[in-house]
Amino acid sequence: MSDLPVSAVPAPVDADTPKGSELAGDASSPTANDPPASEDAEHVYIFNVTMTCGGCSGAVDRVLKKLDGVNKYEVSLADQKATVYAGDSLPYDKVLRTIAKTGKKVTKGEADGVEQSVEITPEA
Repeated sequence: MSDLPVSAVPAPVDADTPKGSELAGDASSPTANDPPASEDAEHVYIFNVTMTCGGCSGAVDRVLKKLDGVNKYEVSLADQKATVYAGDSLPYDKVLRTIAKTGKKVTKGEADGVEQSVEITPEA
């Protein structure tokens, strides 16, 4: 934990200030390695999926890889889980339907830490 008070905020950098003159170690400053800021907020969807072999997890992996709006994902055969990091443009229900199309049973789901239904609803 830092010894700085909560109200300590780094001074803003003027446009006239040369690059690289920011305070070293300022973790709040973006770096060249940081991804660009996005207005598309990220959601975390977690699905418990019945997968019995590498082919099962591979099927889930293949459909998530092709799904628009997925920022990244993890499929774990050992944990029987698929975790999807998605932008606002990709709703929970669409990810659920996509995984269900593989024929694998989704036994539990959550969106941003809140348990969700795993019942497939007809598309409008």
